Amino acid sequence: MSQSTDNISSINPFEIALTQLNEVAKVIKLEDGLRQILANPKRVLTVSIPIKMDKGDVKVFTGFRSQHNDARGPFKGGIRYHPQVTIDEVKALSMWMTWKCAIADIPYGGGKGGVICNPKEMSEDEIERLTRRYAYAISDIIGPWTDIPAPDVYTGGKEMAWIMDTYSALKGNFVQPEVITGKPLAIGGSLGRTEATGRGLSFTVREAAKKMKINMKTATVAVEGFGNAGQYAAQFLEEQGAKVIAVTDSQGGIYNKNGLQVGALRKHKEKTGSVHGFAGAKPIGNDDLLEVECSILIPAALENQITKKNAGKISAKVVAEAANGPTTPDADEILYKNKVLVIPDVLANGGGVTVSYYEWLQNLRREFWIESEVNERLDKNITKAFLDVYDAHEKYGVNMRKASILLAVNRVVEALKIRGLWP
Repeated sequence: MSQSTDNISSINPFEIALTQLNEVAKVIKLEDGLRQILANPKRVLTVSIPIKMDKGDVKVFTGFRSQHNDARGPFKGGIRYHPQVTIDEVKALSMWMTWKCAIADIPYGGGKGGVICNPKEMSEDEIERLTRRYAYAISDIIGPWTDIPAPDVYTGGKEMAWIMDTYSALKGNFVQPEVITGKPLAIGGSLGRTEATGRGLSFTVREAAKKMKINMKTATVAVEGFGNAGQYAAQFLEEQGAKVIAVTDSQGGIYNKNGLQVGALRKHKEKTGSVHGFAGAKPIGNDDLLEVECSILIPAALENQITKKNAGKISAKVVAEAANGPTTPDADEILYKNKVLVIPDVLANGGGVTVSYYEWLQNLRREFWIESEVNERLDKNITKAFLDVYDAHEKYGVNMRKASILLAVNRVVEALKIRGLWP
């Protein structure tokens, strides 16, 4: 995952989230009391996580869980393990999750968790002890009807299984798969979940291409960040006929104007740990990839990759955000003026949370859906979400990010007004 540490230190993600909310509040003339409710997470928990390391010493990690708003349903959002996790990042991501769930029109509010750690420098046993201790620390505020976590940066099915097992043991000693999503299939995971973020993004790109008069059979794609979302987005866009010409990851990047075969590239990354050194491709830097001549750009790394410094140099007609918060507000304005259609993260990567919702429903009902059913439901859901946002973008004359947050805020505010304030 590519990330500039300079960007992280200079741009506060929660300030970005508040700026977006305040801009939308002005457009829809939102009364200040409701704006203040939405500007503040309902609850933010900071926990101390002492664990015994393999060498016998005790180390204390810090973890967070932010629960932004539950007017439309239980909190929902991932848990990330990263050395640069901050409380403001977690708060911002929980707010964006509220919008994401509202845009997808699923009955959840936003939550997010994180632990400050470097899992690359930890053994599997240490990560398990960290995960179970974190699950214990947040167990009183999560649950099948209150807050349903999921995987995020550097967490996956293994960690979700440990959290489910820990929670189940603590809360009645019977299996409760519906407490968390993104689980392995053997313990209640959903078919189609692994590919859901990339697949959902490919549906939004398909619809954007229709609006922008882009022929997918001749379209070219650049992908920044070749993790889960980036890989599947590349695969599904290739299946639509597009040509993937440039890809980067944390170890390096590659470029071939004649196209990169995504299946072969994925095998190369599995074997070597990076896209770097892929046969028949030239090296390319991350900054160069963002500015490469292409039809569709997919930022799939971390936050703040497209800024006012490089936004004017982006040649893509469509920017589809697989990552959370890869574009800063001032960069958004530049791209909008340059008639680049940005499919914002809260819309573009909504496939993951949508299929997480399907996983939760299957768990609650003790059902198991076939993959085609999951994918068909996802297509209908994400396509409708894209068209709803595009209609708001045209109606209010704002960019797609403001349109998506505007749509989401209206939906959350409607729920707040109907429910009222009590006690």
